[in-house]
Amino acid sequence: MSDARSWYAPVVTRLRTTNPYVVDSALAVLVLFAASLQWMFPDEGDDRLSLLGWLLGAATAVPLVWRRRSPYACALAVSAATTAMAYYHAPPPDVLYGGFVVLYTMAALGLPWQRRTMLACWLLGAVLTMQHNEHSEPFEYAFHLTGMICAYGLGVLARVQRAYTAAVEDRAGRLERERAAETARAIAQERSRIARDMHDILAHAVSLMVVQAEAGPVVVRSDPDRAEAAFDAIAASGRDAMAQLRRILGVLKEEERRGGAVRLPQPDLAGLPHLVRQVSDSTGLEVGLSVRGRPCPLPPDTEVAAYRAVQEALTNTVKHAYASCAQVELDWAEDELTLTVTDDGRGPARSDGGHGLIGLRERAAACGGSAETGTGPEGGFRVVVRLPVGADREAALG
Repeated sequence: MSDARSWYAPVVTRLRTTNPYVVDSALAVLVLFAASLQWMFPDEGDDRLSLLGWLLGAATAVPLVWRRRSPYACALAVSAATTAMAYYHAPPPDVLYGGFVVLYTMAALGLPWQRRTMLACWLLGAVLTMQHNEHSEPFEYAFHLTGMICAYGLGVLARVQRAYTAAVEDRAGRLERERAAETARAIAQERSRIARDMHDILAHAVSLMVVQAEAGPVVVRSDPDRAEAAFDAIAASGRDAMAQLRRILGVLKEEERRGGAVRLPQPDLAGLPHLVRQVSDSTGLEVGLSVRGRPCPLPPDTEVAAYRAVQEALTNTVKHAYASCAQVELDWAEDELTLTVTDDGRGPARSDGGHGLIGLRERAAACGGSAETGTGPEGGFRVVVRLPVGADREAALG
């Protein structure tokens, strides 16, 4: 079986890729040759071949050259020539080679009404012709009618196979396009996430460094110890930012080598106390942290969104608020975590802030949550981020 497939498959592939006119012309020549055999080697008692008989025989084969371009017109031409040749009786065809090809072609390529009409006409015509011109034996009826039905059946199988192949190819193409779109979407999301991370890291570190750099020259002579602490804080902030950026870039290179299998290490809520302490120690801003409710495990992306929201809110306070104190509150409920960061600095001027607040809203929305910014109840500025947890998170994400 495998040996048969080894030579059959290349032949079929070659025929499908060859110019259709070349294949159909060869088929027409083959049909004409097969039909001419009974004239070249006539049985005893048969009528002798005449020129008109040969032309009619050729007329059953030549139209097959255009069988794929105009299947119905080809079928009509071959049908008319076959009927004329049978009634002219010089000699009538023993085997309907052209008719078999026409029925196959119509079953494979014709419209439904064309297929049915042609099959009915050929079956009826064959029976009437055998009754009119010959006293045919029963096996001859069976041979011709069975041959027509088999040729038509092969055409139906070819049409079904072609439709199935087209459906499979279309489905494969659609899946490939969907896979490419999903890959592009994942790449875009990952790039956006990395861009937000780099913004958060740099904005936070640079803000702390700027505050310390501005304070250092003021106290460098009057309070050398404080100036030294300020410069140490600048160096520590710079080293921390460099380490985080180096980790991001290193993981990106590792992702390229491994095809994106490695994920970027991300902070989580466990790092909030360190973040609050770092901001407080580096800037002199009094930052408090309070937690209400019972904490529960969160998905990694929600943990990152919560941490980055607090980081961006505190960075915003350091850069723009001219505040003396800030408060970070985590309120755990059954269905959501509410993060609130308030300060006592300038409020309304920052409500439409830059890329940081936009990134904060995007992070919250990506987790199915929301973020609000504006003036606090007692003045200053307030950032409120609500992140769903558990089943509510899945519902929010759709």
